[in-house]
Amino acid sequence: MPTGYKPLSTHDPEQLAATPPLPKSEQRKTVLRHLARIALAMTILFAGARLFARTSIKLRVPAAGPCHSGARNLSSLPTHYTLPSGDKIPAVALGVWQAAPGEVGSAVKTALNAGYRHIDGAWIYRNEAEVGQALKESGVPREELWLTSKLWNTFHAPEDIEPALDETLSSLQTDYLDLYLIHWPIAFKKGTSTLDEALTANPYPTWQKLEELVEKGKIRNIGISNFNIQRIENLTANPLKVQPAVNQVELNFWNPQPELLAWSAAHGLRLEAYSPLGSSRQVKDTLAVPAVQAIAKQLGITPAQAIISWHVQRGTIVLPKSVTPSRVVENFQVHALPDDLFEQLEKAAAAHPPQRVVNPSKNWGLDFDVFDDYPQ
Repeated sequence: MPTGYKPLSTHDPEQLAATPPLPKSEQRKTVLRHLARIALAMTILFAGARLFARTSIKLRVPAAGPCHSGARNLSSLPTHYTLPSGDKIPAVALGVWQAAPGEVGSAVKTALNAGYRHIDGAWIYRNEAEVGQALKESGVPREELWLTSKLWNTFHAPEDIEPALDETLSSLQTDYLDLYLIHWPIAFKKGTSTLDEALTANPYPTWQKLEELVEKGKIRNIGISNFNIQRIENLTANPLKVQPAVNQVELNFWNPQPELLAWSAAHGLRLEAYSPLGSSRQVKDTLAVPAVQAIAKQLGITPAQAIISWHVQRGTIVLPKSVTPSRVVENFQVHALPDDLFEQLEKAAAAHPPQRVVNPSKNWGLDFDVFDDYPQ
């Protein structure tokens, strides 16, 4: 019993013995009054619970992370994830891959006005200068932004990395990146599309140079992209000073990659999902999936929001790409899925053979698949 707690006087045996009993009619009235009060309290509680269930799905409230316990958990989704460096990366970013000149700048401004603070780009997208100008014109302080770029295949040689990074920094009008990724686990000889077999088989020299740039303050976090498990293990078998912060991969309803997701979670590696709604030719099919439409209808959200929310609830950073203002705004509104609906979407995504769309192996003239184990 807590210190200082005093029982109600009607629980005192001596007082009860000294109190004359009420007439039976009054006893019945007293019981009925108590029952009425209990019924009223239960009605209010039930109504409040229903209101909370509706609003907790629609509101974006920061939380430590998704929770998957219980039949219909309505906890909020995380707005950020913490990386090994301690930096907090926003869970939803605007991807600018395939954003055309003259469109990407306005998309960035729309995104920032909608609340985005994470812009995911790359040198090879050829739009970093327009992105940088839009960032400058937005007036959003640099410290509020998270900027990601990627090292292209032709710059893997250690002596080529810093000049490539400096070009990106100049285009983005910033003196550091929050995240810099090895775009592909394939190295080309400088200025060519000829495979550099040594740096492809052993990316450690490339990684060591990236670690130096972290020490110089030009990069805050480094990571990888399009690496399979074998390639990750090949890299991390070296005595790394800085562990990979993320692995950005094609991840969507048609290519859910549960094995890579589970392995990465077990090894403390955060996945980033590009093409989260599917490739350009898959988006329409993704949004028409019956399970996706049913979940969206039940929760009062759009099919795109249902898919993006599923990604975040899986623990991944999601990079939806659009230059259409209404869709840019729509894609930022994530909503916690009740656990039964989340599991329903997981099962639907795993019920078909995986369909990978982005695979440049043949276009690069490789005699192996970049997503298979590299031949030794």
